Amino acid sequence: MFVRKQLDYAIARLFKGKAFIVFGPRQVGKTTFVEQLLNKVNKKTLYLNGDDADVRANLLSPNAAQLERLLEGYEILFIDEAQRINEVGLFIKIIVDRFKHVQVIATGSSAFELSGKINEPLTGRKYEMMLLPFSYAELVDNTDFLTEERLLEQRLRYGSYPEVINDEKNAEEHLKLLADSYLYKDLFTLEDVKKPMLFEKIVKALALQVGSEVNFSELAQLVKADQKTVERYIDLLEKAFVVFSLPAFSGNVRNEIKKGRKIYFYDTGIINAITRNFNPMANRNDVGALFENYMISERIKYLYQNQKDVKYFFWRTTQQQEIDYIEQQADQILAVEFKWNENKKVKIPTTFKQAYQNIKSIFVSKADRGMFLT
Repeated sequence: MFVRKQLDYAIARLFKGKAFIVFGPRQVGKTTFVEQLLNKVNKKTLYLNGDDADVRANLLSPNAAQLERLLEGYEILFIDEAQRINEVGLFIKIIVDRFKHVQVIATGSSAFELSGKINEPLTGRKYEMMLLPFSYAELVDNTDFLTEERLLEQRLRYGSYPEVINDEKNAEEHLKLLADSYLYKDLFTLEDVKKPMLFEKIVKALALQVGSEVNFSELAQLVKADQKTVERYIDLLEKAFVVFSLPAFSGNVRNEIKKGRKIYFYDTGIINAITRNFNPMANRNDVGALFENYMISERIKYLYQNQKDVKYFFWRTTQQQEIDYIEQQADQILAVEFKWNENKKVKIPTTFKQAYQNIKSIFVSKADRGMFLT
């Protein structure tokens, strides 16, 4: 069983008078993570699963007396798939406020469902943590550096969902099931998604242009849909932890792109499952874009796991000068170019270096990715 990087972070936030909420995509191991957490703290725990109809029925409108009987003798209440429980935020609020000896831990797959139900009632009463597919650092910690370096191409092809890592022989099958069922499961239950076929077209279009700036007007024409619908569906994909976006970095250069956006997937295996392309890297013409997505998504995992409070962007001018990835922390700027081909010469544009102060620039190839991701 893989030990997750955020375990110590979670332990340090228990029994502080607040609920602890674990968000993340489906199938990334949220339940397993909480089970590891519970084993560490070794407290008497009541387990409730929001997928169980009787649990949902019994928690429709509980009063304080009912909750006192329910929680008697327990120190932790673990609510799995909490977004399935009606008014779950109010339910957790009552426990946090009235049963201060009980630590609430809840998991949820979709931010737009769970956070919509908990943010207002739990204002100031919760810690949140996002759990994503295994990171490079976690894989190195649980195997070794050399093994993980040798598996780069496999990670690009199949990603790092727990099920894939634990059963590599059937990785392709697992990913197809994930992409075909889990990916849209939560989204299709919402009334916002009235056109499932259109939704799938948008996802595939995004997967085929990873690493390129997304033009919403062109994308709407491609899938034959209204631009506002396209933008709304992409927003839902972000809230479901399928994709994330990098906005354009802008400030001092007159001709730099100011409103652009690039969209990446949290897992490269999902990209390949959507496009049905699991070919080896030597047989692909999108390896540069796939490597860029892999490196940026792994960096995002690193930032989450280490509680790094930074903003991230891409940069481009109308003259096609560009930088793959930028991090900004206070007045410090990190500019990064990714190189799959180690012989390819790249440089940070002079225009950028002249316009901004306190810049550190680095070039990351497949051979030295470890330094950037740990």
